[in-house]
Amino acid sequence: MRVQVPETFSAYAARGPEWTAFLDRLPVMARELLDEWRLTADGAPTHGECALVLPVRTAGGRPAVLKVSWPHWEAELEHVALQRWHGAGAVELLRADPHRYALLLERLHPEDLGDLWDVDACEVVGALYGRLHVPAPPQLVTLSSCVARWSDELAALPREAPVPRRLVEQAVSLGRAFATDAATDGRLLHTDLHYANVLAADRGPWLAIDPKPLSGDPHYEVAPMLWNRWDELVAAPRSVRDGIRLRFHTLVDVAGLDEDRARDWVVFRMVVNAMWRPGDPAWATRCVTVAKSVQE
Repeated sequence: MRVQVPETFSAYAARGPEWTAFLDRLPVMARELLDEWRLTADGAPTHGECALVLPVRTAGGRPAVLKVSWPHWEAELEHVALQRWHGAGAVELLRADPHRYALLLERLHPEDLGDLWDVDACEVVGALYGRLHVPAPPQLVTLSSCVARWSDELAALPREAPVPRRLVEQAVSLGRAFATDAATDGRLLHTDLHYANVLAADRGPWLAIDPKPLSGDPHYEVAPMLWNRWDELVAAPRSVRDGIRLRFHTLVDVAGLDEDRARDWVVFRMVVNAMWRPGDPAWATRCVTVAKSVQE
């Protein structure tokens, strides 16, 4: 039986030839994995931005999911992080084929933190930090090496970049300090821990999924909880600034993080993020708003 790739995932072929090649071989590769791992399809496949996710059952009847990712560096060592956590605070890894970017994972529930009040969700994530931020495996890319590169890229931005020059200069200064700080590396970071990447589970109320792991500083982890669920911040009766600050302080307080260090990481990360989508002024404005809000 051929695995049917959702049309919305097949449409990612428009991203370029590497995606086209991956999507062309994906149905055969998924079918091979089902056969080799003695899995039975158990529902319609879904997908995120970079991976096909197929509900399956193992030979013993256990519900699971087969995840096959587009090959990219952020997914290359996902299995290493999941092995290190061994199900503590995160989805359990049952099997992996790193060469094919394929993972067999325990099946969680579809409910994520998107239905909780954002502050309640921040309390959940703040509590997860302590379980996930264990000593990092040695194979992981270090946050300091990434920060050194990103700082150089920020320093080279033209003055007409869509971020206030003062904020760019602040981020460059912070980044260069972080790049030489021994505390910037050493702990296993998820790096993309936000509302949609925490699912309800039978083993515990909430478990993290889809890490993009680095060896880094736990204070780097906060920012994704601030820039996601943006429409709710805009629509809330309180100001966007107050909403961001409430999320920030909830995460810092629950996790026991250093407020100043977490703030500096948010500023640096949001300025870097502003460069993700050139030509998207709304995104740049969001990033600048978050960076300013945690400081004012």
